[in-house]
Amino acid sequence: MPHQMMENNVSLDLMEFVETQILPRYTAFDKAHNLSHVNGVVKRSMEIARKMGADQNMAYAIAAYHDLGLEGPRAVHHLTSGKILQADIRLRRWFAPEQIRIMKEAVEDHRASASHAPRSIYGKIVAEADRDLDPEAVFRRTLQFSLSHYPEKDKEEQWERFMEHMQEKYSNHGYIKLWIPNSPNAEKLKQVRNYIENPAALRTWFDRLYDEEKLKGRA
Repeated sequence: MPHQMMENNVSLDLMEFVETQILPRYTAFDKAHNLSHVNGVVKRSMEIARKMGADQNMAYAIAAYHDLGLEGPRAVHHLTSGKILQADIRLRRWFAPEQIRIMKEAVEDHRASASHAPRSIYGKIVAEADRDLDPEAVFRRTLQFSLSHYPEKDKEEQWERFMEHMQEKYSNHGYIKLWIPNSPNAEKLKQVRNYIENPAALRTWFDRLYDEEKLKGRA
């Protein structure tokens, strides 16, 4: 393991490798999964890892690789991401085989729709970090994805899809799960659910964000 370390205990040369060779791959993805998204997941992963006493090099690399599978089919991107991490022999410079196995499983387990709990604390960390549940972030990310993948839909059709996604994923009966008790995301998810239960307030959010995203598209 390299001797030169950052203040947050992430190896500097691991960070240099990730920032030059891994993170730039996110620039090819949609706005909901772009460089800004992965940087946020990395930042939140490091914060959680520090609080929980987890290995920060592992948490950092897991966060960096977690969505690389979007280079292929989205439905299995979490599995593809795990394969990409495991196959990257460059990581052997910093991690033992057992660590790489745990990291692969953590990446596989990060998806919000996963039917089982993550197999390790590292899976729980990246799953939690991947859920930026600030209400505006949730609403904007959902709309950005829809506008990117369903550009043929008009505003009302986008609203219908937006509402369906809110109910399916974020409502009280939605599939999203939080694996770390009393995390900041718990309060944020409660705020999101309050908006879902108040469609008029949610529509106000949608109208503003829709206009902003459309304006960006014309810029």
